[in-house]
Amino acid sequence: MEPIASSSSSSSSSTCSTLPSLLPAREYEVFLSFRGFDVRNTFSDHLYASLSRSKIRAFRDEEELPKGEEISPSLIRAIGESKIYIPIFSENYASSKWCLQELAQMVECCKREKGHLFLPIFYLVDPRDVRHQQGPYEQAFEQHAQKHSSHTVQGWKEALQVVGKMKGWHVTESNGQGVVINEVLSKIELHLRRIYRLVTDELVGIDTHVEEVVKLLNLGSNNPKVIGIHGMGGIGKTTLSKAVYNKISAQFDRCCFLEGVKETLTRNDGVISLQNKIISSILRQDYQVENMSEGINVIKERVCKHKLILVLDDVDDKFEFDQILGKLRDFSLESRFIFTTRNKRVLDFFVGCKIYEVGEMSPHYSLKLFSKHAFRTDHPPKEDAVISKEFVKVAAGLPLALKVMGSLLFHRERRFWEDKLKQFKGILSLESEVSKIMKISYDELTPTEKQIFLDIACLFIGSKKEALYNMWNACSFHPESGINTLVDRSLMKLDEDNRFWMHDHIRDLGRAIVQEEDIRHPHRRSRIWSEKDAMDLLRNNEVNNRAEVLMVDMLRWKNEVLTENEFKKLHWLRYLEVRKRSLTGDFSKILPNLCMLRLYVCDSTPANLNMKKLVVLDLESCGVEDNWRGWKEMQLAQKLAVINLRDCQELTRAPDLSQCVSLESINIEGCSAMKGALHIGNFKNLKTLKLVGTQITELTGDIRMLQKLEEIDARHTDLRGLPAGIDSLTSLKTLNLASEDEVTPHSMKVGRLPTSLKRLSISSRGEIPNLLELKELESLSFSRCYHLQIPEDIGELVNLKELIVWRSPLDALFPLKALPSSLTTLAVVDCGKLWRLPSLANLNKLTALNLKQLGAWEIRGLGELRALKTMEITDAPNLNKLDGLETLFHLTHLKLEGCGSLAKLPSLANLIKLQRLEIINCGQLKDKVTGLERLVSLEHLSFEGCTSIRKLPTDMSKLRKLEHLNVRRCTKLMEATGIEGLESLRLLDMSGCSSITKLGDLSGLKNLVELHMKKCTKLTRVTGIDRLETLRALKMSGCRSIKQLGDLSGLENLHTLDISGCIELTEVKGIERLPSLEYLWMSDCRSIKELGNLSGLRKLRQFHIRGCTELTEVKGLERLQSLEYLWMSDCRSIKELGDLSRMKKLREFDIRGCTQLAQVKGLEELKWLWDPRMDKRLKVKYLWERYGERQVNRVVRFAHEKHLRRRHSRNGAQPLSPGKT
Repeated sequence: MEPIASSSSSSSSSTCSTLPSLLPAREYEVFLSFRGFDVRNTFSDHLYASLSRSKIRAFRDEEELPKGEEISPSLIRAIGESKIYIPIFSENYASSKWCLQELAQMVECCKREKGHLFLPIFYLVDPRDVRHQQGPYEQAFEQHAQKHSSHTVQGWKEALQVVGKMKGWHVTESNGQGVVINEVLSKIELHLRRIYRLVTDELVGIDTHVEEVVKLLNLGSNNPKVIGIHGMGGIGKTTLSKAVYNKISAQFDRCCFLEGVKETLTRNDGVISLQNKIISSILRQDYQVENMSEGINVIKERVCKHKLILVLDDVDDKFEFDQILGKLRDFSLESRFIFTTRNKRVLDFFVGCKIYEVGEMSPHYSLKLFSKHAFRTDHPPKEDAVISKEFVKVAAGLPLALKVMGSLLFHRERRFWEDKLKQFKGILSLESEVSKIMKISYDELTPTEKQIFLDIACLFIGSKKEALYNMWNACSFHPESGINTLVDRSLMKLDEDNRFWMHDHIRDLGRAIVQEEDIRHPHRRSRIWSEKDAMDLLRNNEVNNRAEVLMVDMLRWKNEVLTENEFKKLHWLRYLEVRKRSLTGDFSKILPNLCMLRLYVCDSTPANLNMKKLVVLDLESCGVEDNWRGWKEMQLAQKLAVINLRDCQELTRAPDLSQCVSLESINIEGCSAMKGALHIGNFKNLKTLKLVGTQITELTGDIRMLQKLEEIDARHTDLRGLPAGIDSLTSLKTLNLASEDEVTPHSMKVGRLPTSLKRLSISSRGEIPNLLELKELESLSFSRCYHLQIPEDIGELVNLKELIVWRSPLDALFPLKALPSSLTTLAVVDCGKLWRLPSLANLNKLTALNLKQLGAWEIRGLGELRALKTMEITDAPNLNKLDGLETLFHLTHLKLEGCGSLAKLPSLANLIKLQRLEIINCGQLKDKVTGLERLVSLEHLSFEGCTSIRKLPTDMSKLRKLEHLNVRRCTKLMEATGIEGLESLRLLDMSGCSSITKLGDLSGLKNLVELHMKKCTKLTRVTGIDRLETLRALKMSGCRSIKQLGDLSGLENLHTLDISGCIELTEVKGIERLPSLEYLWMSDCRSIKELGNLSGLRKLRQFHIRGCTELTEVKGLERLQSLEYLWMSDCRSIKELGDLSRMKKLREFDIRGCTQLAQVKGLEELKWLWDPRMDKRLKVKYLWERYGERQVNRVVRFAHEKHLRRRHSRNGAQPLSPGKT
């Protein structure tokens, strides 16, 4: 097998990938919006508790904000950060203007930024009342209309209409709240897992390898599979495992990817540390075990039961599965394990382990990869072809070696090539080849480049570059040129966030060089990063003239308080990082050479610091206050270049930094309590100013002095204007004044802006500055600019690449002579009806087009957009043609939604790069979409809501890559021939296709995971379901005409079965032999008289059989020990249930209307049962058995009093006081 190659070095670090609550990501993932007294202490609290238990960070305003506070920057920030929105619509939701403001804010975030998910919940309220503002919602808006402007009220109504149309959950008195909460939680977990995918390199030739590994995993079987990915270092094992993980992780309940296992196990507490990482990842909480045995027990009791995918990268002979994870047989049958290793013997432990060998790259691809780095092309020039093949031969097909060698040779003279070829040919051992090649490349570095390389390898993988550049500059290491050299030599790379990354081989080389400084005494080396070595250094308290870089993160010494005594002999320390420790004492006379101090989440900080040489002070999330003595010491910090006070919540005013004349970066983002003015006039070297989410109202001082200022980020602040003279700042490139304030966007005074601007984002009720002066502008964004006037000569902005307009009047776009031909992105969103569009014919560089609320009937010049890759047009009721669509050869994503007049599309045959085609709610589209069979790259196809489509193309089987097919609510669709051959299909959704009567044989869909056919009311039969071995979800509720399903016993992976409302269905064969089944919904199956013995459904958690009026008994019910929710109301023929005392996990139970049921045994022993719902005669008996006579009498008396008060109230009488009967 060939290895996986990438065009840049792969990276490695010890990380744990799971849901984002364990990653340094957003502060919030979920935003809850609800009316407090409607749902607090009931539904919302249960939901919030469930989210917290799953370590999903949820924002709810009554916890995070002071009472009475209006929608503020902190709340706006929470909404903006959250990826998932859960509005809980209740009876009084619309009466709260705060709830409506939150909802409108959420809707706007969805429009402006992709990736957000709405999960609406309708709690004891009709969704139609929400959607159309009827009933209590109508009354609430009548009151709002008297207090607020019509524009504001209309915005709230539109938000309700948008969300009210979305699919959500309807919570009623009769259905279970716990079920809804579990379904919502599952949806959230799946969405977050898709968002936080692992970052991999730019991959070359990886698809075949991924598919081979996935086949070995045999995801459709019930047998825990262990896969080993074996190969030499640098051959692409990590890259491949990440790609496999990204592809399949969504199919598992819990996921964990751990890098650097070998490195972790070298620590004294390595096994315990690894156990804690795995347990915390799977349980989604910060879990700490104290010893190995405890870890194994926790894994057995709490981890093994989940269907999980666990990837352990870089495993060596120190890894013993039994000693770390326990017995393989204890894990779920559906779990999968992937290990990458250089040592094949490690995999011998596992009986039946499948091994995937990543072999050397072929000469053809080796030459291509080498050329990418040596010449920046795919092939070498003719005159260099021979010597290039010699280097390829030396590299022996190892991607990392090819990249490092090629990068070293780039732009070097011929003699240098010849000398290095001789040197490389001297390497005889393939085993050590990569390390020696890298060492040769390291030796070519200058002394200062070596210092930077060693710093990154030991401590700064994953760190952002900006602050570190200041430290290295202070040490005269010249980081700009140094980092460029390291990147060019493929010794490291910068990711899209400007963070440092290294391949683990290269990292190990750097650390080995530092370790050789003192083999016997690690704490005497120049760079100290391990917990034990740092503790030895601080406790020995000996002079160390070598230590330059130190990180202190002592998890094992949680209560340790560090003072100046531990640091006073570290004279040459230039970098100190202390994480989550208490740091106290007088540091003013120690650490004389300290250049960078980073204290992260430290409750206490030193009273004062030695700031004579300090260039970076990072106090993120520390508890510093306005009266901290360190502010006075800062007056001496003449060299201080960076100060980071992000999320220092105790600060209420900006500190006095006026004497810090060397400042280049000020970050007070997230200091939500900080108010007033910020003085910036003294900072001649200032480059970056971040004020996001503060209450700063004014920038004082002579801003004309700031001639080096490059960026001002003042989003969501109370800033009322920009200082006079800002137009003189010739270095300013980025100005962000966007606001998400729904209530009162500021009438900000902007004035003239500097002509150097490249990126401008603005929200304002006031005047917009003259844009034609901004000749360098590349990105321009308007939001809520109510007096927007775009000049008709905007085409003169020849450098403009991105134009975004949202929530601003659209007549400002017209009459424009032409849009700038340099545009690559154009988005006009939520700005009222866009009736006219200028011709787009000159936009030959445009790659992304997003138009929403389009009133035009055509898009002129569409066919000229030959570079277009993504096109989304939504809410365009008049659009009736898309002339030129057939010529958009580079299109990969096409979405047409709400185009009600569109009856026909041009042929799509030429769009061979199209991967995603979404045609949604286009009700007039009748004709067959021609050319569909030519879309060989298509992975996702949707015709949802296209109510005029009668049949699907018969040649769909040619779409070999198609994984998702959605034809929901195609109400006139009568046949779906051709889908039988879609071998890659994973999801088929035909719900709401009420005219379809039959389907072909589905047994050929070998990879189908989910089949949704809800409310296909005329469908009488579906064949082939019984042979879908990979199927996990079968949802057929409301299929009123279906009479048989076939034998389901072969569906060993089936997780969810919903056949509710299949009133003609008389039996469900094989249901008792579904070992993976967790959710069984079969309410209103009125023709079913008996079921098999269900005792084998050991994983069943939810069982709905409401309204199964002919069902006489449920055999084996008493043995379903995993059952949490049981609803069987109105099962009028059931006479006996058996002893339920073994259902220890049962939480909700409903048997109302089971008129022939005489008793229920064992309920009184179920501690987790909330409030069983049953008829009065059974309820009294249950209460008597559980609580005794006194409690029963009290409950009966209270119910009687409540009934009398209601009756008196209806008759107009005064309500009775408690106890008066």
